[in-house]
Amino acid sequence: MKILYICTHNRCRSILSEAITNHLSEGELTAFSAGSAPSGEVHPLTLKYLQERHISTQGLRSQSWNDFEAIQPDIVITVCDTAANEACPVWFGHTIQLHWGLPDPSKLQDTEENVKAAFFSVMDEITRRVNTLRSLNLAMMPESERRSALKTLID
Repeated sequence: MKILYICTHNRCRSILSEAITNHLSEGELTAFSAGSAPSGEVHPLTLKYLQERHISTQGLRSQSWNDFEAIQPDIVITVCDTAANEACPVWFGHTIQLHWGLPDPSKLQDTEENVKAAFFSVMDEITRRVNTLRSLNLAMMPESERRSALKTLID
């Protein structure tokens, strides 16, 4: 199963989701991330806190959703409110689309300790949702049943 995570700028939440999904999935899922208006760089704290949790950051980059037409994802998950309200590309077609609203820890203006706690909180929530996603065993499920099964993961 291929998952494409989308966030407008593809620099924090979608990158975290991609990295955590690939780290936890043991080959069951392949995750990618993209943005409708990518910033062109991954937020430095995104990389720092993934590395602190021993999650690979190799190959992570901010990129456009236009770069993913060829992969034909099985599931597209938006992770920020802005991306959830944008018109998705036509090539998503009948792809299952979900929304996981996650707060953006990279926008927090606070102490280093509180920013780190915010990143780890979002990372923990992504971990919880990915583990739930994995427990559904979607690859073995008929496509007609996937949509209803995935409703358990919607905000």
